[in-house]
Amino acid sequence: MSVKVEELTKLYGAQKAIDSVSFEAHKGEILGFLGPNGAGKTTTMKIITGFIPQSSGKASVCGYDVESASLEARRRIGYLPENNPLYKEMYVKEYLSFVAKLHRVPKVNQRVAEMIELTGLGKEQHKLIGALSKGYRQRVGLAQAMIHDPEVLVLDEPTTGLDPNQLVEIRNVIKDLGKEKTLIFSTHIMQEVQAICTRVLIINNGKIVADDPIEALQARIKGESAVTVQFAEAVQATQLRKISGVRQVKDLGQNRWQLLADAAIDIQPAIFHFAVEQKVTLIEMKKETVSVEEVFQKLTGKS
Repeated sequence: MSVKVEELTKLYGAQKAIDSVSFEAHKGEILGFLGPNGAGKTTTMKIITGFIPQSSGKASVCGYDVESASLEARRRIGYLPENNPLYKEMYVKEYLSFVAKLHRVPKVNQRVAEMIELTGLGKEQHKLIGALSKGYRQRVGLAQAMIHDPEVLVLDEPTTGLDPNQLVEIRNVIKDLGKEKTLIFSTHIMQEVQAICTRVLIINNGKIVADDPIEALQARIKGESAVTVQFAEAVQATQLRKISGVRQVKDLGQNRWQLLADAAIDIQPAIFHFAVEQKVTLIEMKKETVSVEEVFQKLTGKS
């Protein structure tokens, strides 16, 4: 595995920021790290990247302990912190060249040009970083995190400040990087999680409360399934309630209905039989899934 965290704990006085956190992240995996504000996401990321020490437990990157072999571990990490510290008095291209030289990257000019193209900074490369919009500063932060071609990328809120078009572009960059690297990123944008992540880890009050692939996470808490149907002809709620497995019926208007059932029961075949028996035309039938946002709210105690 590329990142391994074992019983990681961080104390600030009597307060536990994280409490016995354990997980692994592997190459070719995009791990979404979610949690409410103050849950321990950023603290965990800072320990993995060597910015702060843990109180107890272990963390390793590509087999190197982040405490006893800190330099070797950090050489293999690209990190975009939450607050994206940049030298605002430097020009974009100048700054990326500076970072590349710090990492002793061969063919500095070529690598800088590659990162500028990858992150869409071509028109901004000769501007002062302080003159850039927040979205473009995020792009500079992403470029510096990737400039030395690290095996592991840790991105804390990487899409903050991006407009919808930039969001799509950076999302695609992250997805492509995730195919060949280990990528851990935190976000509060649930649509990003569903669009990008292969796996989700949720932390709450310093403890891991979920660690699953997207589909497994949704199925884990789903106590009921919902099917939306629409008929060409009018039907009555009393008729729909008689369909085998249907627990509840909601009228959505215009002959559209939401039928609720236990998650373990697939009521779609019974709906087909109902339409045939009642000689009504079924226009639409769509099974709904639980969103990551609903899962997050339930597991973190938010309603």
